[in-house]
Amino acid sequence: MPYWQLFYHIVWATKHRVPILTAETEPIIHNYLQKKAVGLGAIVFALNGWNDHVHMVVSIPPKISVAKFIGQVKAVASTKFNKSGHAIISFYWQAEYAVFSFDRKRLPNYIKYVERQKEHHQEKTTIPILERTEGEGVRLISEEVEHYLTNDIGWREELEALENGYLSSE
Repeated sequence: MPYWQLFYHIVWATKHRVPILTAETEPIIHNYLQKKAVGLGAIVFALNGWNDHVHMVVSIPPKISVAKFIGQVKAVASTKFNKSGHAIISFYWQAEYAVFSFDRKRLPNYIKYVERQKEHHQEKTTIPILERTEGEGVRLISEEVEHYLTNDIGWREELEALENGYLSSE
């Protein structure tokens, strides 16, 4: 089994931003999302959202592509919900999504952000880039080599500390 640390913040919305994720429907849909994600071998750290979109902080194993993971999780949740008898109207997701990768050091920040989704939306304290579900992706940035700290001792020490922490928790 390969060793991996792959962390993602994924956001996707309901089709046409229909506000179907209500207090009644959201727990059912989130349950389907969570079960399918875990069934695919992922670790779900946080799952929350607003009435028209979902945020998931997850670690996806490298045996499955991020796009395939998202497609399967979304498909299972909408299909099962529509067949469950809970749906008043047919429920679908938009095709687009956003995915952000980050390192383990930032994991608590992303978890907290997702856990507080409803509060962020009510208080208008969302982080706009983390709320996007469509648009142009990363553009190539050309920088001089000296901007990349290839001999950064702090970077090495941080990675070694992570490894030591991992080994001591076994």
